[in-house]
Amino acid sequence: MGKVTGFLEFEREGAASRAVSERIRDWKEVPLPVDGALLRQQGARCMDCGIPFCHQGCPLGNIIPDWNDLVYRNHWRDAIDALHATNNFPEFTGRLCPAPCEASCVVAIGSEAVSIKLIEKTIIERAWEEGWVVPEPPASETGRSVAVVGSGPAGLACAQQLRRVGHRVTVLERADKVGGLLRYGIPEFKMEKRVLDRRLAQMEAEGIEFKTGVHVGVNLDAATLRAKYDALVLCGGACQARDLPIPGRELEGIHFALEYLSQANRRASGESVPEAEAISAEGKKVVIIGGGDTGADCLGTAHRQHCASVHQFEIVPRPPDTRSPENPWPQWNNVFRVSSAHEEGGVREYQISTKEFLGDDSGRVMALRTVRVNMEARDGRMSFSEMPGMERVYPADLVLLAMGFVGPERHGMLSQLGVALNPRGNVRQDENRMTNVAGVFAAGDMARGQSLVVWAIVEGCHTAHFIDKYLMGESDLPKPLEFGNDRRPFA
Repeated sequence: MGKVTGFLEFEREGAASRAVSERIRDWKEVPLPVDGALLRQQGARCMDCGIPFCHQGCPLGNIIPDWNDLVYRNHWRDAIDALHATNNFPEFTGRLCPAPCEASCVVAIGSEAVSIKLIEKTIIERAWEEGWVVPEPPASETGRSVAVVGSGPAGLACAQQLRRVGHRVTVLERADKVGGLLRYGIPEFKMEKRVLDRRLAQMEAEGIEFKTGVHVGVNLDAATLRAKYDALVLCGGACQARDLPIPGRELEGIHFALEYLSQANRRASGESVPEAEAISAEGKKVVIIGGGDTGADCLGTAHRQHCASVHQFEIVPRPPDTRSPENPWPQWNNVFRVSSAHEEGGVREYQISTKEFLGDDSGRVMALRTVRVNMEARDGRMSFSEMPGMERVYPADLVLLAMGFVGPERHGMLSQLGVALNPRGNVRQDENRMTNVAGVFAAGDMARGQSLVVWAIVEGCHTAHFIDKYLMGESDLPKPLEFGNDRRPFA
C-alpha cells in the first residue's frame, strides 16, 4: 500500500488553516484546500502493514489502505468508488469525525498517523468538483413504503440505502429545514451548509421525499403515521440535554448549548430569530460548562459573536500530551487536543466544578461559584472530591451548558407508539434493530445514545438492511459483521 518507504520519507502534514484574525470575522470553514501533490505524498505514507488496524478503529469498515493507495497512484476516480463503497457521506465524516482510524494507524506506533481524515475529505471534494457524485435511483420499485423520522446522519443514511433498493422513502423533519444536527448543531465554520445541501439534492433526485415542519407526536399522531407506512424508523437523536440542577439554575442567561448553537446556525444561514428570544455572546463574559466537542463549538461561535471573554470548564483532569501506559495503541488515544476554536482564544479550565449560579437584582446570571476537584476511582466508578480552599467566583453574563445528552425525548412520539426503553434510557432494539413495536425500527443516537457522526451513519446503514429484510424477506444491503466492530462501545 502506498509507497513502500513512504512512511519513512515523508512527515505527516495536514491542511493549513485560515488566519485567526480573518476567520473569526465570518462563518466560513477554517481549513484551506490541499493540493493533489501533497495528498499523494500523504497517501504514500500508508505502509504495507499486513493487518490494517485502521479498520479496527473505523466503525464504517472503510477500506482505508485501498483509497490511500489509489490517491498515491493518482487514481482519484477509483478512490471515490472505494470510499463510497462503505460510506454514504464521506464529506460529513471527513469534516466532523474525530478519526478513530488514525488512533489505530500502524504508523502511529512510532510516528504520526497517516492523514486519513484529510485524504478522505479531499477525495470526496474532488469527486464533487469532477461531477462523479450523481444520483443513483433504483432500477425498479418494490411497492413498499418507509417513513424515516429525523433527518440527521442516521436518518439520511438509512433513507438513502432503502431508496436505492427501490422502497418509497419519506423523511420527516420537525425543523424548518432538513439536516438535523448537521444543519442546526454543527457550526458553519466546521461544515458549511452547502456541503449538506448538495447531498440532499442528490437524494431528492434519487426519489426520496423530504417533509419539514412535521413533529411526529406533536402535530402528527405517531400511530397515524405508523398505519400509513409499511415500516417506520426512528432517527430522532438523543436530544435530551444533561442539565445542571444547582442553586441559581433558574436565572436568565443560562442556556443549553444546542439552543445557543441552533440560533447561531440559523442566523449564519440568513434565517431570522425573534429578538426577544435571541441568545448572543456579543460583548459578554461567557462561561461554557463542558469540555467536549459541543463545548468547543460554543467556543468558536462565541469568538465569532465577539464575546468579551470566554472560559471553558471541564470537571476531569487535563489529558496528557501523549498516550499513558493505561491507554495503549490501538485504543482511542485520550490525549490533549486543540481544536480550531481553541486556537482562536479563550481559557480552558480543568478539574473545576460549578456549585452555584449567582444573579443580580434583575434575575440575570452574573457569576458562578466554583471549586477545584480531584477525580478518583471508587468501587469501579469515578467520583470527585473538593479541594479545600480552592473555591473561586467567575463573572459571567452568559452560561452555556455543554455537558452532553442523556437520551431521546420520551414524550410525544415514543410514548404514543409505546416504544420501550433500555436501562440506559435509549430506545430498546432487538438483534434486527426493531423496537418492541412490530415494524418500528430505530437507528443512531436515539438507540445508541450520544455518539459520533460516523456511528450514526453506520447505524442508519445497518438498520436499513434489517428493514429491507423485514419488508422483502431478504436483503443485499450491507449488514453488521457477526464478529465485527458494530457494537463496540466507542462513543
